[in-house]
Amino acid sequence: MSHDRGQVVLLAAVVVAVALVPMAFAYAQLSYAPGDGARPAADVDGVRRALSAAFTGAATGIDGEYGWRNRTAAVDEVRAELADDIGRVERAATAGGRSLLVSHNVTEAEAWAAEHCPGGRGRAFGPCRADGGVVVQQRGNDTAVVAAAFDLSVVSAAEQTNATVVVRAV
Repeated sequence: MSHDRGQVVLLAAVVVAVALVPMAFAYAQLSYAPGDGARPAADVDGVRRALSAAFTGAATGIDGEYGWRNRTAAVDEVRAELADDIGRVERAATAGGRSLLVSHNVTEAEAWAAEHCPGGRGRAFGPCRADGGVVVQQRGNDTAVVAAAFDLSVVSAAEQTNATVVVRAV
């Protein structure tokens, strides 16, 4: 009975994460033109929120589905799941008169894993590994998707913004 309850809670979390993705995309489209005194046209925080929602949805469907030895397959599936969402985020920016390029940042993912994953004796989970810009962690004998790093390049007629963001699975 409690196993069924856990599946219902997991399903509810997936539904909520998927429902947030369109809202985050809509938010990412909202920005003000430079010079109106509000904020720059490059809404990096809105893009970060959209990527975070998409990443959480992809990670939730993958967690526990792959053994630790198959972690590369888990990363490949997360990246494949994210590809359409990244395309939608990039197209949303284009509709707002900007050009947006989103790419995975391998180096930043490795640095994040080294800094944020526990090490040494007495840790609750196993090691973290960064693979293709996605951070995974060994939990039991399973692969848990933990974080992903992205480079953002936003170009409008008036400005260019480059940023690196790391999003965590919620």
